[in-house]
Order: sequence, then C-alpha cells, then structure tokens
Amino acid sequence: MPDPAPLSELAASLRRNDPDRFLCALFAPPAQRETLFLLSAFDHELAWARAVTSTVMTGLIRLQWWRDVVEEAAGDAPPRQHEVAAPLCSAIREGRLNADALLPMIDAREAEVEEEMPSADALWAFLRGTGGGHAVAAGQVLGAPANLVPALQAVGACSGMARMLRGIGPAAAQGRTLLPADLLGQHGLTPEDVVRDPSASGVTAVAQVLAQDALTRLRQARRDLSGLPRQAVAAVLPGRLAERDLRRVLARGWSPAAPPPPRGVADRLAVMWGGWRGV
Repeated sequence: MPDPAPLSELAASLRRNDPDRFLCALFAPPAQRETLFLLSAFDHELAWARAVTSTVMTGLIRLQWWRDVVEEAAGDAPPRQHEVAAPLCSAIREGRLNADALLPMIDAREAEVEEEMPSADALWAFLRGTGGGHAVAAGQVLGAPANLVPALQAVGACSGMARMLRGIGPAAAQGRTLLPADLLGQHGLTPEDVVRDPSASGVTAVAQVLAQDALTRLRQARRDLSGLPRQAVAAVLPGRLAERDLRRVLARGWSPAAPPPPRGVADRLAVMWGGWRGV
C-alpha cells in the first residue's frame, strides 16, 4: 500500500486535475512519486493547450512555450516562474526527467490543436506520442529497462484511447472531438456531426471499433511487459483503469454522449490489485 504522507501543492493540484494518474503514482516508490506527479502535471498543461484556446495558432503558441521551457532547462537560463515550469526545469537539470522524452510529448500534441483527426492511424500516432510518451517517461523515472519501451508506449496509448472515449461527451460540449474522420465517414458522419450531437447514430459504433482495437493491443502489451520490475509497475497502472473503461464502452447500453461515470470502489481496487500483483 502507498505510504500516507502530506501532499505537496503539486500533488494536490494533480489530484484535482487528474485523479486517475494521481492514484496510480501513489504505488511508485516514495522517492519517485513527486517526479511522477510533476510529469503528469506537465502533461496536463500540454492538454490544456487545446482545451483553453479557440484557434490553431494560439494552441501552437502555448505548446511552443512549453517546448522553450524544456529546451531552456538544458542551458543556464533562469527557470520560468510558473508552478509547473519551475520544478520541471529543476527535474531536468537534476536528471530526474529526460528532456528527450518530454519533447516528443509536446510535438505529439500539435495534432490535437488541428481542426480534426483525419484517420484511425493518425489517432494512434497521436496516442503513442501523448499517453504513450507519458508512460515511457514514467517508466524511465522508475527504472524500467529500455527494451520494454515499446510495450510501455503501447499501454500508454491504449490508456489514452480509453480516456478519449470516456470523454467524448464532455469534449463535444467544448466543441471538439478526436474521433477519426475516416471511421466516422463510414457511418455518414463528420467530426462536426459529433460535436453537434455525440449521441448521433454511428458514433457508438465508431467508439466501439476503437475500444475493441485498444483492448486487443492492451492485452498484447501486458504480455510483453512480463519482465517489468516491481518498482516500475506504477508507470502502467493506468492500463488497469483503461481496461475497465474500454469494457464499459463495449457494454450494451453505453452512450458516448453520457458524462463519464465517477470512479467507484471497483476501479480503485483494480489499481490496488495491479499495484500489488504487478502488470
């Protein structure tokens, strides 16, 4: 079980903004938890580049700001005065986070600020860079072997898919969707149709195709992670929640327009079981 301890401001903020990753990070060794909190807070800031902007250009400008933060950490420029940027600079300079793992996470977010996701292949590429990039960076923090990077990335990408499908309704309410245009087109839909009405006929079918694909990939990635050291398990615990969410999407009666259900005891027990048993 994780050790009870007072939360830092960064951890408390992450618990509010991304409770799933906060919970999973608690199963990391105590010495690495704060770095995982920071990594997830950084990823949350990247996601906000799209959520809080109304144009492609302003989203790209926000991402460039974070790219500059990471690149400046390699030099001797003073850290930027920001609740995430300043500790991120310190973590990079101290070797707790690797800039080479963070920059691709920024690059991948550029696809999110575009008007639409053109294809399922493009969506998976985006998820490998975002959710997958987060899992790889977390694995590095926790000492995962380099040969497990592809499997870590796959678990992270599947977790990202589950998060996206879980949030179809809320994203549509904000005027956006990441459902791929090619799959939607097979059902006579466009991304604009999803934004107008996420309960439209065909949206569920597209979501379930993606969910089944992600569930298959997730199972394979778990088999490939059989050699993951115990201390690195927290990097892939989001996959435990992803499996449950993907199964919900595939269940009869699931609606993409409905708000995501709150996490229950069974979800938390699944993470605890994974933290104790491993992958």
